[in-house]
This record gives sequence, C-alpha cells and structure tokens, in this order.
Amino acid sequence: MSVLALDVGGTKLAAALVSDNGEVLVRDQVPTPADPWPAVEALLGRVRGDADVAGVGVGCGGPMRWPEGSVSPLNIPGWRGFPLRDRLRELVPGRPVRVHNDAVCVAVGEHWRGAGRGVDDLLGMVVSTGVGGGLVLGGRIVDGATGNAGHIGHAVVEPDGPVCACGSRGCLEAVARGPAVVARARERGSPARDGRELAELAVAGDPVAVEELGRAGRALGRGVASAAALLDVRVVAVAGGLSRAGEPLWGPAREEFAAHTRLGFLAGVRFGPAALVDPGLVGAAALVLAGDRYWTPRDDPA
Repeated sequence: MSVLALDVGGTKLAAALVSDNGEVLVRDQVPTPADPWPAVEALLGRVRGDADVAGVGVGCGGPMRWPEGSVSPLNIPGWRGFPLRDRLRELVPGRPVRVHNDAVCVAVGEHWRGAGRGVDDLLGMVVSTGVGGGLVLGGRIVDGATGNAGHIGHAVVEPDGPVCACGSRGCLEAVARGPAVVARARERGSPARDGRELAELAVAGDPVAVEELGRAGRALGRGVASAAALLDVRVVAVAGGLSRAGEPLWGPAREEFAAHTRLGFLAGVRFGPAALVDPGLVGAAALVLAGDRYWTPRDDPA
C-alpha cells in the first residue's frame, strides 16, 4: 500500500504518493503561502486522489515539538505551535501520521534509497530557504532528546558573521541559506533573483556571484568537516535548492572540507549532493514504510 508524503519548506510545499519500495508515483508542489494549511490540505487531496493510503509521513522545517508534531518553522512565521500532526490525522482517520524535521527526512531518504544505501552512518542536509540536518547512525535514525539531533544549520561557522533567524550570530544557516546568499549578492549590485541565476552568473565569471557562492560553500565545508569529525559518518548528502548551484558552491565547499578533515579516520568520507531527486519526500514516506528503523519515538503508539 502506498503512503502520502509531505515536505513543508519556507519556499515550497511538496507532496507525493509513494509506493512501498520508495518510488514516487504522483508528485505536486506549490509555493508556501503565509498560511500553509489550506494549501497543504488541497495539495494532499490532489496527490492522493482516490488511493487508499497506509499513512502520512511529513518532513517540516523546525523547530518542532516531537513526536507530537506541533511545528514552528523559523521560515514560516504564520505557524507557531501549529498542530500539524493532529490536523493531518483528521484527513486519514485510523492511519499513522508521523512528522519529523525535513532534514531528518532527507537523511532517511538518502539512507533508505539514495547515497547512503549500504552505509550505516550518514548525515543528511538541506541547504535551501534554511539549513538543517539529520542523522542515521548505526543504521538507525537518531532523534536526540527533542527530535532535533543533527541540526547542523545552527553550528557557528563565522563567529562574527550575520545574525541568524534563531537569534544567534554566524550560524551556517545565516551564511549559507539560499535567500541570504542571493540577498548579499544583490546588495552588491547583482541582478540575480534566485540561487539558480546566481549560479549561472558565477559560471560565467561574475565576480560577485563567485565570491558569494564561494563564501557559502566554504561555510558549508567548514561546518560539515566539524560534524564529520564529531559523528564519524561515512556519507554527507546535501539536498535543497542551493545544493544544485554546481561547482561555484561545491568547489569551495570541498576545498574547505578537505582542509579541515586531516584525521585519518575521516579519509574517504563522501560529501556531495543528494542522490535522489526528492529525498525529503522519500524519507518522509519511510517514516511509515520503514518505521522499524526510522521512527522510534518514545511515546507515540502510531
């Protein structure tokens, strides 16, 4: 039986009907409105059609209260303590609804069906409207005390860097999230309207685009190097809009990563873009389809 999967981000809402082997059967997305719930309900209805589903898996930007599934994404001001899981349960009575961090779902998707297949230890990341992370260690999801384990977006990579939405300064998210990179470039006169256009300008040799994507890449490489040393992972898979910026981002990122991973046990760590097209949706589905490995809350009977 298939599962409904939902990916809630600050820029877009995506949903899919996913088969029990991880194949995306139907997919749709819409821009994220100020009040996402009506759009979520309509989106899931279109994707589901008349299919009977085994449950709903959700990846959503954090922070959130886990496993209860009330969410307060930093990049969606209209949702503060929004009872997402409870509202979704009304759509599928009697079926499990499992809500986790969107970057955790990327980690799960890449471990289950992507770059981490056959590897026990993986850090999955999202670099998009925000920056987040999730962990699979020893072949199982790691939740942490509050469900936020692996949240690398708030590791400090520039102590005197820009103020982050979390209230701190110099977080990886503040430096490397897509809208911030584009905004800095535009402040310096760039015509780029989004990360894709900025990457195109960088490939063409535009100095502002090269510098700003390089700064984001170096911050990413620095943060990931620290996380890899701390966690002893074998794979770091990065999804999200800015992760598709190509060599202008990845060249500096890998160079910085190499400069800070000198210990022998870090040799051979694979660090690069996610292998799946929709790792967050596939991972969200896996919360239901492969819950024995990827869903281990302490007090959720579903």
